[in-house]
Amino acid sequence: MYKLAHFSDPHLGPLPKPSLWQLLSKRLTGYVNWKRNRGKTFSDLYLNALIADLADQQMDHIALTGDLVNIALPEETRLAGIWLQRLGTTDHVSLVPGNHDAYTASGLRNALLQWCPYMLGDQNDATPSFPYLRHRGPMAIIGCSSAITTLPFMATGIFSRAQEEATAQLLEQTKDCFRVVLIHHPPFPGATPFHKRLIGAQRFRNMIAEHGADLVLHGHTHIHSHQNIAGPTGDVPVIGVPSASNGPGHKAPAGCYNIFQVQGKTGDWQVTWQKRGVLDTAGTIGPIGPNIKL
Repeated sequence: MYKLAHFSDPHLGPLPKPSLWQLLSKRLTGYVNWKRNRGKTFSDLYLNALIADLADQQMDHIALTGDLVNIALPEETRLAGIWLQRLGTTDHVSLVPGNHDAYTASGLRNALLQWCPYMLGDQNDATPSFPYLRHRGPMAIIGCSSAITTLPFMATGIFSRAQEEATAQLLEQTKDCFRVVLIHHPPFPGATPFHKRLIGAQRFRNMIAEHGADLVLHGHTHIHSHQNIAGPTGDVPVIGVPSASNGPGHKAPAGCYNIFQVQGKTGDWQVTWQKRGVLDTAGTIGPIGPNIKL
């Protein structure tokens, strides 16, 4: 049995104090949002409790689907790199970036540089290239990037034609594996408001319909979600998770991570999904609902 953990959107805090020139960009709206909203609901208390519980579960691998930072300040990105090292080794953690990691074009470039080893495929390229492929146990983990820099008040992502073609090739090459696709923005219809949507979501769904996958994991929405999209031989589950830093008692669900236990063989995979998350304001972590057979 192989155990994969998935969590997302830690939005690491506290937010470093930005300089005036750093706020002369889209960062200004994000900074105001942090001061008025997210800084009051996100807490390291819950994130640290969640990560400690995750470590106790002795996972075989960890998938993290983006939004490590808030407004992509250089100091945020540097500290997130240190945090990643504490989370696990580059071989044990697979990362894809989110829209907050790309708040500015320079911010995204810095994130790709600072967090590079967590976004490299088995070929050990010098720089991240999406999609990447990692073979782990029975799994083929395919990391896609939907992260782009957008205008203020926009949080869209994109799945380009070039990325579709490269991802389709990897899906074809790994048909004998349990194929897990990572992407920050959810690819199913109606997943988000228009200004937060995935541009190219239909392209992504068409790719899965033709080439298949066994599991798609995403972040971005900060809620529990389980949808299915069509594959060539049946539905493919698409699963999202709340922000790992969110506390209880707010509009969005409290922090959570998912565990997927996979066993079996090609054409006969058995998958069990378990949710573990924040249960109270003290940061107690425990199971949320029963285990689910996918």
